[in-house]
Order: sequence, then C-alpha cells, then structure tokens
Amino acid sequence: MRVRRGGKGHRDYLTDAFALLQGWTREGHEIRRTLLLDDSQHVALTESMKVAADALQLRAEARRLDGHTQIRVCTPEGDNLSAGEVALAARIEDLYRRITGAVA
Repeated sequence: MRVRRGGKGHRDYLTDAFALLQGWTREGHEIRRTLLLDDSQHVALTESMKVAADALQLRAEARRLDGHTQIRVCTPEGDNLSAGEVALAARIEDLYRRITGAVA
C-alpha cells in the first residue's frame, strides 16, 4: 500500500485499502465479516486465523452462529483502525479463499 499525501481530495489510505476487502464492515473500533462455512471449514479458518493474529500481535475472534462464522477484528483499547487490522482482515480473506476454494 502506498500512502497518499496532500490536497483537499486526500483520502486515508487505510480507508482505501479497507474498501477493497469485500464483505467486511466497520463498526466503531472493530471490523467484521460473516462467512457461510461448514463445521470443518470453521475449525480450519479459526486455527489459521489465530496463527495470523498472533504473528501480527492482534486479536481476532470467530464464533459460530446458525451455520455461519462471524469474525471480529478489534483495535487495541479502542484505537483507530490501523494497517495491522486491515492486513489481518486481508489475511483472513486469503485463508477463507484457500479453505473454501473460492475465487476473488
């Protein structure tokens, strides 16, 4: 990602990067995604997601509800969205595609 600078038309590069993550929503100090996964896919995603979050020293939560996996990535102590959270969301998207065989 390249940082854009200057001018009235300046947009936050994190907002631009986050906009590329289809299906993710921002709610206050967290970003969320709901995926339709079976139980084995949920387990595989959750385990891989934990490794990715630990590597980035961030926190991601996944829970199972009515056949869906709900993912939540929180900013530490209510800070603003950072490059780390956006990178983790992108990594989770990649894991989801790999596990399900989905194409972008």
